[in-house]
Amino acid sequence: MFLSILNDGGPVAMYSLLLLLILTLVVLSKGFIKKEQVKKSISLLKSISLFALVLGFFWQIIGLMSGLIAFENMGSISPTVVAGGLKISSYSTLFGMLIFLIGRLGIIILTWKQKD
Repeated sequence: MFLSILNDGGPVAMYSLLLLLILTLVVLSKGFIKKEQVKKSISLLKSISLFALVLGFFWQIIGLMSGLIAFENMGSISPTVVAGGLKISSYSTLFGMLIFLIGRLGIIILTWKQKD
């Protein structure tokens, strides 16, 4: 099911976001393992998570624009087709938000565990 969502949401968009998720998890685990690099990990997590969020919105706008161009060329369309297109275009935004939340939760935990 996860692979079909990745492919339905646009392989370029979803797999680039998947790479950002993997990078987020690597930086987060590195922050837990190497205590001397906590500040660097927090800084990287802030940047990566925000980039994933913006990238998710970017890919959604690209998908909506291409869908609207296709709808314009088709003439009249059914509401079911529009709803399906909106659902699919939201996959990248939802995935970007998930990565953002994971990164921000990691920042909270790393900051909480950080010694002054």
